[in-house]
Amino acid sequence: MIEMKDIRKSFGSNHVLRGLNLSIPKGTSMVIIGGSGTGKSIALKCILGLVHQDSGTITVDGKDASKGDRDAFLARFGMLFQGGALFDSLPVWQNVAFRLLRGSLKRPHEEARAIAIEKLRRVGLKEDVADRLPAELSGGMQKRVGLARAIAAEPEIIFFDEPTTGLDPIMSGVINELIREIVVEMGATAMTITHDMTSVRAIADNIAMLHEGVIQWTGPVSEMDQSGNPYLEQFIQGKAEGPIEAVR
Repeated sequence: MIEMKDIRKSFGSNHVLRGLNLSIPKGTSMVIIGGSGTGKSIALKCILGLVHQDSGTITVDGKDASKGDRDAFLARFGMLFQGGALFDSLPVWQNVAFRLLRGSLKRPHEEARAIAIEKLRRVGLKEDVADRLPAELSGGMQKRVGLARAIAAEPEIIFFDEPTTGLDPIMSGVINELIREIVVEMGATAMTITHDMTSVRAIADNIAMLHEGVIQWTGPVSEMDQSGNPYLEQFIQGKAEGPIEAVR
């Protein structure tokens, strides 16, 4: 579904991506791990066209991601943002139905609300949440609202940016389970960026270790612990010593 070939991106003298190659099969869940500042978010932004790579090619479902109808291209994606990124002035249901109330995906007002309430129920929230403002919800509830918004338009591809950041271990487990269930139910292709190894084990079919602008190792999550790759082993074991230099 997503193919990145020799992607390079620099910001001045900061060479973030240095020949990244990554393939995400259709209907699978890929998790990208790596330290802060290694280019995980830039890779995601390059796929969406929010940042343009300096060289290399990105294809989505076999087609060049940089060409064709931009609105139609973006309509294929859903996104769960790291901080929730809810609009604080809009009630919850309008946050969930945001894409369904405008643009090419626009639906009648009542239909959009009904879909929003259905998606809220899917993530374990009751209908009475629909008319509240985001500030009235806990962090875990806000994350669920963000997840409901990500799936509201039935996307083919869903990106999850640090989905458990700021959540306690129990709520993190709930969100991980929801993500896994929803991705399987929808048959969607998923790409997740995370530091949380519990999330990796819960939601990944495959993982990719990104360091120094390239994929150091990629493979099934079942092979992660026996990879023999020094970068991956240091990261998942949380060791200070190894090829990844800790910033002191």
